[in-house]
Amino acid sequence: MHSNGPCVTVSAAIRLALCESDPRAKVMLARKVARDWRVGQLDFVFDAAMPETPGRPEAPVLLAPGQMPKRGKAGSERGRIALWHALAHIEFVAIDLALDMAGRFGEQMGRSFVSDFLGVAADEAMHFMLLERHLHTLGSHYGALPAHDGLWSAAHDTRHDVAARLAVVPMVLEARGLDVTPTTIARVESVGDFRGARILKRILDDEIRHVRFGANYFEMAAKRLAADPSELWKTLVSRHFPGSLKPPFNDSARLAAGLSRDLYTALA
Repeated sequence: MHSNGPCVTVSAAIRLALCESDPRAKVMLARKVARDWRVGQLDFVFDAAMPETPGRPEAPVLLAPGQMPKRGKAGSERGRIALWHALAHIEFVAIDLALDMAGRFGEQMGRSFVSDFLGVAADEAMHFMLLERHLHTLGSHYGALPAHDGLWSAAHDTRHDVAARLAVVPMVLEARGLDVTPTTIARVESVGDFRGARILKRILDDEIRHVRFGANYFEMAAKRLAADPSELWKTLVSRHFPGSLKPPFNDSARLAAGLSRDLYTALA
């Protein structure tokens, strides 16, 4: 017997969470989908289409990356709030990226894929709440500043191809987080924000696992296409990711996430 009303298929439950625009409600729904799936309350049925664009709150105002205002000096109050707001926005969009991954490609990739990416969505929801709470301690909140709208475009551009989505979202965008987070941790520690540093360390540990899911499923997708994984990855990234991969790379975190140095330095 299903206890969560009419949303008894996993795709319908995922769609509901994706279409939700209120940040806190989206967090609750993302966690609920992951939990209901884990305890067997959702059927492995894909009868609901994923939305072209997920629900978004009225604030923050979304701007093109080039239109984003300068953050202000790193140690200043304005600079600190801008940093944490940007991080919260990344995690908010990451909830939708993980939900869409499970809902759009779960049928072709199988149950463990759905389990893993719904788990990722629940992690991202928790990260967002930690960052949102931290913003409150600085006297601000999510939506107080503009945010850039480029994050979802990578998902939209790869909506027809699971290999392309895995190549770009976990293996490029999330892997970039592995590179820049240690520097950010050092920066927030230098201004005495040790609580913030602990949050970022927690997020970094989780993101290594998320990138590893992406790398593992990409390999599976490449095998199904009878393609060489590294050649396929380079082709798809060149096609779907504008610009080059920029060093410095966090080689140890990337290795822990299943990314070999030969792979990404070839595109740097």
